[in-house]
Order: sequence, then C-alpha cells, then structure tokens
Amino acid sequence: MDHDTTPALRRSTLGIHAGEGPREPGTPVVPPLVQSATFFWGDPADGELRYSRYLNNPNHLALAKKLAALEGTEAALALASGMAAMSMALLAHVEAGSHIVASRYLYGATQGLLSGELPRRGVTTTFVDPFQPGAWEAAIRPETRVLLMETPTNPSLRILDPRPLAALARSRGLVLVSDCTFASPTNFRGAAHGIDIVVQSATKYLGGHSDLIAGTVAGSKAHVDRIIQVARLYGPALDPHAAFLLDRGIRTLDVRMERHNRSALELARWFQGQAGVSRVIHPGLPDHPDHALASEILEGFGGMLSVVLEGGGEAADRFLSRLRVAMAAPSLGGVETLVSQPRHTSHAGLSVAEREAQGIPDGFVRISVGLEDVEDLKSDFASALG
Repeated sequence: MDHDTTPALRRSTLGIHAGEGPREPGTPVVPPLVQSATFFWGDPADGELRYSRYLNNPNHLALAKKLAALEGTEAALALASGMAAMSMALLAHVEAGSHIVASRYLYGATQGLLSGELPRRGVTTTFVDPFQPGAWEAAIRPETRVLLMETPTNPSLRILDPRPLAALARSRGLVLVSDCTFASPTNFRGAAHGIDIVVQSATKYLGGHSDLIAGTVAGSKAHVDRIIQVARLYGPALDPHAAFLLDRGIRTLDVRMERHNRSALELARWFQGQAGVSRVIHPGLPDHPDHALASEILEGFGGMLSVVLEGGGEAADRFLSRLRVAMAAPSLGGVETLVSQPRHTSHAGLSVAEREAQGIPDGFVRISVGLEDVEDLKSDFASALG
C-alpha cells in the first residue's frame, strides 16, 4: 500500500498497512521474513544491486515505506541502533572542519559522540542552553552545518519548540536534526514542525517489546539518500529478522501509545501526593515549565515520567531495590515498566555538576510506564517508597 496515494489514512492504519505490496490471491497477510544476505543479480540490466548491507533487503524496503508514512516524510531508513541512526545522520552532513550547534539537553551517548568521537574527525560542537533566547543563533559560525536538538529531552522531559529553530536553519542553509524518541511518531511528527531529519531509537516505542535494537531516520529523499550512502560504507545495517520484528511492533504502536500516555499521566498525578517525593516531572502536569507548549505541539504527553526523591541517591537506590512489578533496567518504551537512575545509566558519563545543570540531581528516577494495570503499578511504587 503506497501511503502517497492514500493520504486520508490515519496513523494507526498506516502502522498496519503502509509498505504492503500488491494484494493478490495467496499473498501472506504478514510480510515474510527474507533472511538472505544477497540476491540473484548478474549485471546492471538486472536493476539495483541487492545486498542486505546496502539496506535494500525486501524487509528493509517495506519497513522504510512504513516509517516514512508514519513520520509524514518523503523517505526513511532503519538502521542497527538508535546511535547508528544518529551517527549516520550527522556524518552524512558534516566533514572535517564542520561545526555543530547542539542543545545541552541530550542523551548521554549523543553527548559522547559530539564531545569525544566527532572531534577526532575534525568536527566540533558548541553546546547551548536551548531555552536561552538567542543562544542558538549566537553560536552559529560560518562552518556550522547542523543544528541538533532532542524533544522531549532525556530524562528531564523538557519540550523544545522546533519551529523557531527550523526557521533559523532555513535562513542559514543548515540542517535541523532532532531525536524524537520519547514522543514516537504517534505523539509528535517532527517533520510537520520543520525538522529536517527525525531520529528515533526504534529499540524503544517503535519496537515496543524490549526485544530488538534498531534506529530510524526520516526526512527528505535527498537527506535520506545521503545517509544511505554513508551507512553503506560504515555498515550499520539492520538484520532482516530485526526489521521483521520492528514492523511487527509498529503495527500496535498507536494503541500502545494510547495506554502509555494515559497511564503515565495518571501515575504522575498520583506521585504528586506521595511522601518522600520532592518533584514530579511530566509534561502533562500543569506545573511543568513546558506544559502549554506540550499541549500545543504534542498529540499525547508520552509514557515517560521522572521523579526526584527526598534523600538523594540512597533513597533512589532503595526505591529501585524494592520494586516487584516494575523492573530496574535501562531503556524504555516497552510493554513492561522500566525504572532507572540516569546517574548510573544514560548520563553516567557526566559529572554531578553537569547532571544538575540539566536538572538531573542525585535522587532523580526515570520511569518508563508500561502497559501493566495502573493500580498494580501504584501499589508497587507505594511499597517501594516505603
């Protein structure tokens, strides 16, 4: 099913049917897994050379169409991890001597890529406070090529408005890249708000079952084609079986996100009344600093919430050790509720001062709310709070 010829279809329908081939008698309802590295090909007259490292296995191609349909973009691509997606998106648009302007509010591994790895390749980054007026524009240099943001931010759940940055990027001939993993395409279509390249860690909500590692990029055909060429050299191809599993996960994305959104907001309100909790962070709460913006640009507030516990790190350690339904583990976006401390996981590479500058003090607990009964989760968290 070509989503370009069926514009009236909505996302839940696209998640199931986009990327389908022609319907003929005997066509499998579920796209078959093509677990093959290579394909019959003799010479250019046989068409494009098919090779799974080239990201054109049939499972790759069908998945790319579905992802583009969900994101509302011309093209998309699935890669072997979220960091592969971010790395390839950046490497395709910079070279030695290039400069990136990035938000300080980023996933820890993305910060490590920008501050540790890319400088070895001659690419520098200026980190800015994304909420400081004029900070982005002031940091732009003649050699700047990319503006990089994340919304909602991990794990502080701040919401950045991409529209002013998109206008700035267009006026300067720059590429705006954003990690939108915490929202998923169900809650936020970044391209519709001016983002040139949308990056998702598909390990999270797109896959949805904590059983695969993958990443996606979506944008114009020109941008995605550049990323494909770089990816074919670096080789972060998604295994066909993982592509098959990712397609399966996407089929239930819309209905899962509806439950994630509802349960996380209910739990956020519940945590506000609990002893031992000094702060509850969720964009659906009226006291969240970006609540008005989130209400405007998000179609759902998301399945993530964070709490800061009185007693700091010791209290957080104790809280995680007492969980019996929710599970202490990194990652997010699965059907099970996962709880982690960013100081030990996603942001372990930052100093205490750097974490606190991002609103991540000791005692900060990140919760990925799963699909369990919310009353069972309340009981579990109440017991863990003690």
